Amino acid sequence: MPRPSSRDRVAESQSRKFPSIPTLLACCQGFFEVDKEASTIRLIHFTLQEYLRALPEFFGAAHSTIAETCLSYLNSQQVKALSNSPSPDLQSTPFLKYSSLYWGMHAKRELSDCVKLLALKLFDDFQNHLSIGILLEAQESHSYFSGFERNEPYLFSGLHCASLFGIDEIVAGLVEAEDYDVNQKDSSGNTPLVWAASNGHEGVVKILLGRDGVNPDEPGLLDQTPLICAFEKEHEGVMKILLGRDDVNPNKPGFLGQTLLYRAAVNGDEGVVKILLGRDDVNPDQPDWFNQTPLSCAAENGHEGVVKMLLGRRDVSTNEQDISD
Repeated sequence: MPRPSSRDRVAESQSRKFPSIPTLLACCQGFFEVDKEASTIRLIHFTLQEYLRALPEFFGAAHSTIAETCLSYLNSQQVKALSNSPSPDLQSTPFLKYSSLYWGMHAKRELSDCVKLLALKLFDDFQNHLSIGILLEAQESHSYFSGFERNEPYLFSGLHCASLFGIDEIVAGLVEAEDYDVNQKDSSGNTPLVWAASNGHEGVVKILLGRDGVNPDEPGLLDQTPLICAFEKEHEGVMKILLGRDDVNPNKPGFLGQTLLYRAAVNGDEGVVKILLGRDDVNPDQPDWFNQTPLSCAAENGHEGVVKMLLGRRDVSTNEQDISD
């Protein structure tokens, strides 16, 4: 009879640490059931969930506990060993994806001292951590991070990560330590400010903008500035913060040379167009790479309200032609 492999022995050892499903269900006094087809455990009825939600004191510091569990797992030798493997076996680590994607969300809602220490421990050796690939792959417009094979580091720092999740206190601690460059770009080309603006984290945006030397116009992926990123994700609070600064250039073009006014005109966003046209530093005629102006695009997309606003400006030309004419 063949001897079990070291991997099988580890799996068997780990399985002994956990009680069986029948034992767990018996301890839950019949309030839970196992869905074998979906491989999930759930409450027996939604009314029980509503009842428990109305009594949060039953669970104490639930979010910080979950964050601590996720971070302890990400800091474990098991996960670190996978991070150093050129072809990691992710099937044996089902908790890795959840921990990578959601530890920061739980930490943002309830940040304990233990969570802060565990997060800083993770960031100490973060550049090659497997969780970075999982996190980036899940971000909208970052689907090109397919798979987990890496030929070079992600350049995704702890400051990038904390800014993406919007954890104010950790971001503040990292920038105060002055070990991080607030303008540093990760492998996707995003700065911490771009991540914070894209996700609507107003507190982090204010912290980063308060640092000496920060460039509030530094573009990220696809040349999108923090201001344009905030607009695209409809984060009005972040837009107001950025537009309230004298060193933010509202005319700085992003993808394909499109300015914020251009994007607002294309989308028919009359509120943003009105704000921008009320500023002296906004060029209402600035074209994109194809010589299309905000006016021509608003007219082409049938946004009559925006067209009227633009035509109300004496400095808007009606004679511009794009390259398709």
